[in-house]
Amino acid sequence: MTRASPHIPVLLTEAVAALAPRPGDVIVDATFGAGGYARALLDAGATVHAFDRDPDAIAMGREWDETREQPPRLVLHPHRFSAMVEALADAGIARVDGVTMDIGVSSMQLDQPGRGFAFSADGPLDMRMSQEGESAADFLNSAGESTIADILYDYGEERQSRRVARAIVAARPLATTGDLARVVRKALGYREGAPKDPATRSFQAIRIHVNAELEELESGLRAAETLLREGGRLAVVSFHSLEDRIVKRFLRTASRAGGGSRHLPEMQRETPRFASVSKAIRASEAETARNPRARSAILRHALRTDAPAREAA
Repeated sequence: MTRASPHIPVLLTEAVAALAPRPGDVIVDATFGAGGYARALLDAGATVHAFDRDPDAIAMGREWDETREQPPRLVLHPHRFSAMVEALADAGIARVDGVTMDIGVSSMQLDQPGRGFAFSADGPLDMRMSQEGESAADFLNSAGESTIADILYDYGEERQSRRVARAIVAARPLATTGDLARVVRKALGYREGAPKDPATRSFQAIRIHVNAELEELESGLRAAETLLREGGRLAVVSFHSLEDRIVKRFLRTASRAGGGSRHLPEMQRETPRFASVSKAIRASEAETARNPRARSAILRHALRTDAPAREAA
């Protein structure tokens, strides 16, 4: 691998340490992005099966391996990571040694105005990671006011969601990120120079909805549980409370014994499917100084036990 990665993901050292890659390991990078995690795992000698629904990320990955190593140690899958079980089965792989996820929008996507994820520069109101299906503009220009309000409240934790939704419907049609940002700011009385732009919450909420990100995370965690061998390692980096809540709840439930009456035979009671669950790990002050995006990042990791996956149990 001779091509430089466009960026280094947050908590890279900590996530790789949690995965403890060894030569010959098979590890899933569920969110390939610009390839920072994959590169570190490849450098440790692992074979990486990388997933990304964004065709731009897959195209970049295909340009990486100038040595054309055979068999390839970077295998790209242009799919949602929730499909990892089926995709790896097609490749003849039933179990893996590790799964890592770096949840949310990537720096590459945010930095391209044409993708419509950010309002720092005006661009089409798109926000689709896969570049297919309903765009943010499609949703906002057709959905009912109450539906938009619920999305803003549930996914953006916007307390004035109904006021913002009303303003969006009144301003339709919206075509660009600038259109949406101006409507939200006006609805919330934003003043230039305020410490935080109130449009941030609405952009987050709409992006999460358009890409079904939270449902994808829940499905991906279940898929990782199915794929990981006994002793396999799961490492997940999230960037806001909604994501971290899902990861924390999943690992707490999956690492807890029980799941039935104490009067049932032991074989009919659930045994923990994960062990050695870490506490929340945050970026160091040095890393957040270098990369402000790391400030909200949280890493959680755990070891897979020998218990059957819940859906298979």
